[in-house]
Amino acid sequence: MKQIDAKTILSSVKSMITHSVLNVETAVCQKLSAMHEDNQAAQWALNQILENNKYAKQHKIPPCQDTGLAVFFLEIGQDVHITGGYIEDILNEAVHQSYTENYFRKSTLDPLSRINYNDNTPAIINTRIIKGDSLTVHFLAKGAGSENMSALYMLTPSKGNQGIIDSVVDCVFKAGANPCPPIIIGVGIGGDMEKACTMAKHALIRPTGTPSDDPKLRQLEQDILHEVNNLDIGIQGFGGKNTAISVAAEKFATHIGMLPVAVNIQCHSVRHGKVVL
Repeated sequence: MKQIDAKTILSSVKSMITHSVLNVETAVCQKLSAMHEDNQAAQWALNQILENNKYAKQHKIPPCQDTGLAVFFLEIGQDVHITGGYIEDILNEAVHQSYTENYFRKSTLDPLSRINYNDNTPAIINTRIIKGDSLTVHFLAKGAGSENMSALYMLTPSKGNQGIIDSVVDCVFKAGANPCPPIIIGVGIGGDMEKACTMAKHALIRPTGTPSDDPKLRQLEQDILHEVNNLDIGIQGFGGKNTAISVAAEKFATHIGMLPVAVNIQCHSVRHGKVVL
């Protein structure tokens, strides 16, 4: 049995949150730098994004004012024992300290009264128990502009792969310029409506541009990316070939009478991190 103290988790996760919120993922910055648009307006918008990310990094400020909901995916080894505190309380305290001490925007509030909680808690926490004696904490700062454009499609099985592709394309087409393209697209296929949505969000913590290990999913990711980039929405909606940076898909067993497809859109300001203890 491996013991991990609450103070160790708090310190590590707090530092990871702060670094994540202040820095766009390196892989995304590299892909944005490698882009080129023949469309003059789209190229101008791309240059503004690159300049913004550079300025934010130099001055240690968030690259986007929407520092998002705090979303966690935990993988807790069955041989791990956490001492000195309850894991969800520890994570929420890490969010509270990072967001208040760094003056990150606090976006969480009561959905009915709309009264702000003023520290960006409670976080959204997804937990899996796995083999081994390690604790892995994935963090994603998820903004509203892209999350609002996400969608769930409950397809009939006869729709098949083309139905999956058409659903993602439909979602992106309806979103237009709202999620600040170029975007990253997470896709969850199978399970039930809950599982599909969780997979679509989980897919976004994969390093951007990393293809699925599953050959069929990998081909589906490529097909979706091709179709989405043919929509001509382009960077910030100015048109062009770069509506999406990448697609990440996950799948799970589903019912014989169902084909759930969830689409979770992430803007180009990708901020996520990972800690392994």
